[in-house]
Formats: sequence, structure tokens, C-alpha cells
Amino acid sequence: MLRIAVPNKGSLSGPAAEMLHEAGYQQRRESKELRIVDPVNEVEFFYLRPRDIAIYVSSGRLDIGITGRDLLVDSAAGAEEILPLGFARSTFRFAAKPGTASTALHNTPRPVPNTIAVYGAANTPAPRAPHTALHPHAALETAIELGVAEVIADVVETGTSLRNAGLEVFGDPIMKSEAVVIRRTGADVEEPKVQQFLRRLQGVLVARTYVMMDYDCRVEQLEKAVALTPGLESPTVSPLHNEGWVAVRAMVPSKEAQRIMDDLYDIGARAILTTAIHACRL
Repeated sequence: MLRIAVPNKGSLSGPAAEMLHEAGYQQRRESKELRIVDPVNEVEFFYLRPRDIAIYVSSGRLDIGITGRDLLVDSAAGAEEILPLGFARSTFRFAAKPGTASTALHNTPRPVPNTIAVYGAANTPAPRAPHTALHPHAALETAIELGVAEVIADVVETGTSLRNAGLEVFGDPIMKSEAVVIRRTGADVEEPKVQQFLRRLQGVLVARTYVMMDYDCRVEQLEKAVALTPGLESPTVSPLHNEGWVAVRAMVPSKEAQRIMDDLYDIGARAILTTAIHACRL
């Protein structure tokens, strides 16, 4: 039975549960449940703090985990990313008081991504060597105001909390994070149950990215239409009862669907429909 660690709370929890549900896995009904068994799919889920998941996976007690890329690196655990999931995106950035960014960027050493760090100020009550890195995991925004630091490096989604604290983000992102599937370093990712789990999640990712588009067009416009909707390999083309017309079906990127529908209509295609894809295997 495959043993999988799932985020118990935070921004990773809801989207992870939704993705697993779409992939056909049973999920808990109450937030108090910390372990459930899905006997049909032969999977056991353990609901843990996102920050602890990499540690449990690296120990070998759990086969797979879903956590943030930043939390994986911050844990320094012996686990590795095997599939990005595209949700809970954030960036790891430097921040300082407005107007001090250029000096701070010049004087601040680059932290090991993604260590959550506060860089010590010279005038702190307990003197430290310049650029000493501390590692608190909350309320970093107040560190500069309290004189504990001149610069902080933190994971941010929008940067609103930092701006509300009177700070500005500066420099290039140290790391771009998102939810990822992780596995113990060196573990066999070709194990059939692991591959099946990854294929299901990949199927959900594709289903969220594409829609199925159907339309009718004249035979003489078919090449132009196919150029607009090439599909993943090739579109399906079927003759219609009315001579000179064909029906076309292809997968198209959901973000481009409206533009493609406009272009198809302009070349004479009609009965243009889009349908959501709930699951797939490619």
C-alpha cells in the first residue's frame, strides 16, 4: 500500500485535497482526521504539517509527499522533487525599508534557498557579526521595525503583508516556489504504484490546462482549421451527412479557447463547442 503525506493545513491543504479528489482518491471528510485509508486504490494518506512532510518522506516511513518547494529546501531533508503541481505559487524575496534596497542588496549575502532568514542589523541590542543569519518562521515583517535586522528574506505570495509593514521587496527572486510531489532521495520512482499516482496527477494537470473543442467546417477550409487546432498529436476529423462538411475534434489550451473560437468562426467554422476535460491519460 502506497503511503502518502498530505498537507494538513495552510494554503497547500485545500488545493492538494481537491487535486487528489479529481485524481480519483478518497479524501478525509473532517479536518480532524489525520489518517485515512483508500482501500480501492491501495493508498494510505497521512495529514501532516506542510513543514514536516519532507522530513517524514526522507525517513522512508512515507513513500511520497505533497509540500511546497520552499519547505522542501528549507527542511534540508533527504528528499527530492519529482513533479510540480502548479498551485500555491510564491516567491522567496529580499525586503528592506524603502530607499535602502540598493545598499542592502550590495551588503547582504545571498541565503541558501530557501532558508527563511533575517539578516542582523549592526545596532541590535545583542551585537552580532554583520550579516548573521537567523531562522525564525513567522512574523518576519516586524524584525526590521524592532531593530533585529536590516534585511529579511521571506516567502511571499503577493507581498501585501510586507508592504503593509512599510517594507519594499527588492532584487530578483531567490526562489520560485509551488506545490510539488516529493520522494526520498535515491528511492525508486519507477515503482508501479508511484508511477500510477504520478500519472493520475499529471492527468489532472492536463485536464485543467486544456478543453475539448468540437466544430464543423467546410472541407476546403479544413487545413486552415487544423492549423488553428492541431491538438496534441492530430485532430479527429469525421465526414458529416451534408457533403463537403466535416466535424473536427481537438484538445486546445483553455486560456486560448475564446481566441481560437473567434478565428475558427472567421474562416467559416460553425457549431463550435468547448467541453471541460475531467481526466485524461496521454
